[in-house]
Amino acid sequence: MIPPVARRFVAGETEAEALERVRRLNERGIRGMVNRLGTHHDDPERVRADAAAYRELVAGIGDTGLEGSVSVKPSQLGLDLGEMRFRRSLESILEVASERDVAVWLDMEERTTTDATLDAFEAFAPRYGDAQLGVCLQANLKRTPADLERLAGVPGRVRLVRGGAYDEPRSVAYRDPERMDRAYRDVLERALATLEGPIAVATHDLSILEYADGLSERHGTALEIQMLMGVRPTVQRELATEYDVSQYVPYGTRWKRYFLNRLTETDHTLRFALRALLDRSA
Repeated sequence: MIPPVARRFVAGETEAEALERVRRLNERGIRGMVNRLGTHHDDPERVRADAAAYRELVAGIGDTGLEGSVSVKPSQLGLDLGEMRFRRSLESILEVASERDVAVWLDMEERTTTDATLDAFEAFAPRYGDAQLGVCLQANLKRTPADLERLAGVPGRVRLVRGGAYDEPRSVAYRDPERMDRAYRDVLERALATLEGPIAVATHDLSILEYADGLSERHGTALEIQMLMGVRPTVQRELATEYDVSQYVPYGTRWKRYFLNRLTETDHTLRFALRALLDRSA
């Protein structure tokens, strides 16, 4: 059972709880982007189970008319067992998503998975239309400007994140926070100037959002704003009155690691969690 303090960041352990979260978000004008927690599966049975769960999740979103998408990790779909295993799992999900008109996002993981992820995106995006498949790019990776050029002619959607979740070496990634912010702004400008859009900007930094909004007006490229569940919920509701906003909705039995990562990301989140734990103890 998920404790109340973790419930702020995780929808629950079941598909039904995730779909209920999306339904409540839709009432506030926010879309849900659902992720079944798990990564780096090297057990074929676990890969099959998660792929099947995503197919059921996509069907659940489509059949109930919810405004939502799914976000999958390549290593969760079998990339550690080989690219063909990953692609078969992904294609099985995309087939159901195409029938239900539900978008699928490819998360970006460690740098060692970047080429395989982009290769799969390039292979499948033309088959499923501009809005059906999306991919994430990390601005802190030094290769990302070149990857943006690579994707310029590929149909599909692009999500841009600041990056830094993985401990990449300085030879391939920016590590200094100020340099990472500059890289993010540079990547945003390149994307909004060269891609058709909409471009998904995944950040909780309002100065970055303001910068992206200015670029959107200058280049005439539509924006989508993406934020995490449990982070700046009031801001998300306010932004949803003017923009397309999606909230990342994680669920599943493997929630503890994700929750601990959220705790260590920002002092604000840590203070909130500690207060909640103290209140619960009292």
